[in-house]
Amino acid sequence: QVRMVESGGGLVQAGGSLRLSCAASGSIFSYNVAGWYRQAPGKQRELVAIITAGSRIDYADSVKGRFTISRDGAKNTVDLQMTSLKTEDTAVYYCYTRRTVGYWGQGTQVIVSS
Repeated sequence: QVRMVESGGGLVQAGGSLRLSCAASGSIFSYNVAGWYRQAPGKQRELVAIITAGSRIDYADSVKGRFTISRDGAKNTVDLQMTSLKTEDTAVYYCYTRRTVGYWGQGTQVIVSS
């Protein structure tokens, strides 16, 4: 059974930074896809950033240049470094991984205050 544990959410002022981390079961490199989605109140869940086994990275246009996704093989985590945070980044952030099927984390809240 795949289990993922997210950490790093919280409250930050606009312009600040946060780092999210998702610890996955087994090697993070064993997943075809690993990344982050988010869901703001009243909105649909959307892609934030994703990295494939071949190290292809995709970002939502709204976070390009501000967020960086990476994998840590020693810790088996997929991390999201978020800088220059905006109030519109406020959402619950979900870790997502996929081998043959997809798995979701429980979510971590990020609140960016003005």
